[in-house]
Amino acid sequence: MFETILIPNNMSTVQELTRTASQIRRDIVRMVCEAKSGHPGGSLSSTDVMTALYFHVMKQDPAKWTRDGKGADVFILSAGHLAPVYYATLSRAGYFPPAELGTLRKFGTRLQGHPCVETGLPGIFQPSGSLGQGLSVAAGFALGKKMDGEKNYVFTLMGDGESEEGQIWEAAIFAAHHKLDNLIAFTDWNGQQIDGAVENVAGLGDLADKWSAFGWNVIVVEDGHDFEKILAAFDIAKASEGKPSMILLKTEMGHGVDFMAGTHKWHGKAPSEEQRDAALAQLEETLGDY
Repeated sequence: MFETILIPNNMSTVQELTRTASQIRRDIVRMVCEAKSGHPGGSLSSTDVMTALYFHVMKQDPAKWTRDGKGADVFILSAGHLAPVYYATLSRAGYFPPAELGTLRKFGTRLQGHPCVETGLPGIFQPSGSLGQGLSVAAGFALGKKMDGEKNYVFTLMGDGESEEGQIWEAAIFAAHHKLDNLIAFTDWNGQQIDGAVENVAGLGDLADKWSAFGWNVIVVEDGHDFEKILAAFDIAKASEGKPSMILLKTEMGHGVDFMAGTHKWHGKAPSEEQRDAALAQLEETLGDY
């Protein structure tokens, strides 16, 4: 069911990332359908940045992974309901076999509905569930690496709806105060949350202005599904000195599957088997003929 993806050696970086992202999206659709619950919408909108991170940007080795993150880049998922994209990305990056993806949310699985460290799943540094906490954890990791003289980066993914949480902004103040330029956060700015459009629930206004006012280096990616722009944003963030960086990615909820795209209705809804097959057929086309 969760087949192995083969990438030809003659493919460009963008082609490789595009193909891998399409496979991860297929994994997400299958996982959530099999579990009959989960969060496909935001997982699909954040697939491209997660693919770029794990398959090009981060310095990490699944074979040498340890939970203390010593000597490696660290990723913290703040928006814990995006577990499907997290698990699929970790699996495709070599942290555990793809066959295990079919156990999402099943009794006894290591793939809980939200990431859990007690299951022993490799690649998970921090449990996620209560929104707004990930940036605090990431800032702590980043400060620790600074104190230890490590040159590695700490990354964290947040949602725009999640950014309504007050703890996000407390952590933002902390990170700017300590000049954590080894901290790179990125926001899946898809404009949707569980109850509807973010601006209708608790409007955030201009996130770029907000993060800049909090003392962060801000990079806005107008097309958060364009790999060249995503990679360029990470390069800019890594070059920042004296400030943490926030990459704001304007994305589309449910990207890649037309009937899930652009609506909050697929925030936490599982597709039927018929809908799964229709989605997989669309994603098969985007794999390309390489």
